[in-house]
Amino acid sequence: MAKKKLVVMDGNTAAAYASYAFTEVAAIFPITPSSVMAEKVDEWSAKGRTNIFGKPVEVIEMQSEAGAAGTCHGSLQAGALTTTYTASQGLLLMIPPMYKIGGEFLPGVFHISCRTVSAHALSIFGDHSDVMTCRMTGFGMLMSSSPQEAMDLGAVAHLSAIGGRYAFMHCFDGFRTSHEMQRIEALDYDDLAKLVDYDQLAAFRKNGLNPEHPSTRGTTVNPDVFFQCKEGANEKIATIPGVVQHYMDEINKLTGRDYKLFNYYGAPDAEEVIVIMCSGAETVKDTVDYLNRKGRKVGMVQVHLYRPFSIRHFVDAIPATCKKIAVLDRTKESGSVGEPLYLDVQSALQQAGRKDIVVVGGRYGLASKDTTPGQIVAVYDNLERAVATEGDEDSPHKKGLEMIFHQYQEILKKLGVTEIEAQGQPFDPEKHNAVMHIDDENLGENVVSQVFQAGFLLGDKVIRHAIVQVAN
Repeated sequence: MAKKKLVVMDGNTAAAYASYAFTEVAAIFPITPSSVMAEKVDEWSAKGRTNIFGKPVEVIEMQSEAGAAGTCHGSLQAGALTTTYTASQGLLLMIPPMYKIGGEFLPGVFHISCRTVSAHALSIFGDHSDVMTCRMTGFGMLMSSSPQEAMDLGAVAHLSAIGGRYAFMHCFDGFRTSHEMQRIEALDYDDLAKLVDYDQLAAFRKNGLNPEHPSTRGTTVNPDVFFQCKEGANEKIATIPGVVQHYMDEINKLTGRDYKLFNYYGAPDAEEVIVIMCSGAETVKDTVDYLNRKGRKVGMVQVHLYRPFSIRHFVDAIPATCKKIAVLDRTKESGSVGEPLYLDVQSALQQAGRKDIVVVGGRYGLASKDTTPGQIVAVYDNLERAVATEGDEDSPHKKGLEMIFHQYQEILKKLGVTEIEAQGQPFDPEKHNAVMHIDDENLGENVVSQVFQAGFLLGDKVIRHAIVQVAN
């Protein structure tokens, strides 16, 4: 293990520090919350800090995100290792050149502090709606959960881009990770320099546009060959997970940490597993520890390499004992039958023959929204309705829903959430919301005769009134 160099950094600075080592040209345009990365690179360059090649980074500030992305494409075509930093709408403006960079297998790296894309309203806060829009561009997607991971996986992104001749996005949560200060270990530039595949780097530079060695590229292709070329890329793409894991292993040797494409955390014989990526994984780890101490058998799979999605590595990360998986996405894909990570997990398990696992999906934390007991109650309600409407008592689907439903009941109890007594109880306006009245001689005066929706208490506080029918 290399000698540790401890520093205090936020996620943006950590990613910028890692990127500076490998960057020759930085094409930038500021946009919150990613601006700090570009500002740091610009500052270090102005002060003469050198990268692993012994030169300061050449910083080019453009007048739009589209211009910055176009500069990245041109610079990469000229044979210079090029980086940019962006988020949200800025990333969306970069999409057209990204398809070219990804399709041409150029080793550019985009560092993304994931942020909400404005829809019905503007939000400056964090979720994955921006990066999920880019999952078809042909970029690899590495996902970090903390400033330390932003440092380590930022380096993995650059090393993999060079070694695999492939474009990468390095993604971490805006504000939650980008602005979180932590005491972390800084990677040494001399150590990183030893990990670069200089043969691949030389080949990339030799392929750069040069007036002394002219070449034709970027031409129009007719229908007779476009399809074949697109599918022909599959062989190349299939090698990328192995390249990424190789450089993760190299970083592991330097740091003593244990990065995998999919990191499993929890009980080795877990029956219930959550799949998640980025900063939400930190919270889930604490929950896994708590539940396992209480005798549950639970675990978590943290996704580090989201694209290309490796079915083999994902399935290998799941315990053989797993019966149920909950996939948590930090985005909403309007009109889809499910969110991106959820659909990928379902498809991966189907293709791997793990049809025995019940998979449910859910959304969390859009625009950095906190998860509250009320939201847990909403999941409870949906499961209850699903159990009630499912027909066949012996169907595996119904049994799976019932198990998940009962588990949520237990989780609510552990959180201190209890159901309000209503059926047959005297009507209490502090706890009950009456929406209907009937006369019934079999019941006393002002008695709850039917419950339409359960109410809940958190300690003594009502977090949702019970919706009821009252008799007499």
